[in-house]
Amino acid sequence: MAVEAGAKVGLIASDKTTQKFLQKMGRGNKYREIRPDSSAVYERVIEIDVSKLEPQISFPHSVDNTRSLSQAKGTRIHQVFLGTCTNGRLEDLEVFYNIIKGRKRHPGTRVIINPASRTIYLQTAERGYLQEFVRFGAEVLMPGCGPCVGVHGGIPSDGENILSTMNRNFKGRMGNPESFIYLASPAVCAATAIKGEIADPREVLHKPKSHAKRKAKFASMKVLKSKAKSRTKTAKKKRR
Repeated sequence: MAVEAGAKVGLIASDKTTQKFLQKMGRGNKYREIRPDSSAVYERVIEIDVSKLEPQISFPHSVDNTRSLSQAKGTRIHQVFLGTCTNGRLEDLEVFYNIIKGRKRHPGTRVIINPASRTIYLQTAERGYLQEFVRFGAEVLMPGCGPCVGVHGGIPSDGENILSTMNRNFKGRMGNPESFIYLASPAVCAATAIKGEIADPREVLHKPKSHAKRKAKFASMKVLKSKAKSRTKTAKKKRR
């Protein structure tokens, strides 16, 4: 992504998080601390306070065609794609899961989920995410590039709008140059899968009523109705 941003190369300092990950993967001995010298001089330093930044979204057909989410809200989406190497981590899938849990997928929007690795795929099954994705109506693919490079599964039709968490949206990226690819976060994709159009996840984050609560509510309504009927019958008998 550094190249798309106009740089020749992008360097990120390693830290304890990097070290812990390598240890978890059985490669702790491969860790090397890489960080700039304390005396390093930079041509320019850019600091961004993301806490004050509205959710962003990339419009077709370029990753740097970025605008505020509010400018895209309401755009009809035919397919939501979550996953691959960019946003297929367990944390990403968890964000999606927490928003769609107990909700219904919009009937006019397809949902495809692609975990980044076999390990993550198994973790989604162990945590119950996989079952909820299937209940929601999503198609869960085996780990791989898949729709991200337009080689199989999820190739869009002419004129379709796709909302994806992948890292590129160049024309024809998903296998059809006549489609339109928007890029967003897992949270925005989850909200959109529910609404059928690009939506702000902050507007759908209220906790839905569980099926158990709905059943209890309907059961109590039936009890109240039956009591009302019995009172009516008793009143009729007294009149007689």
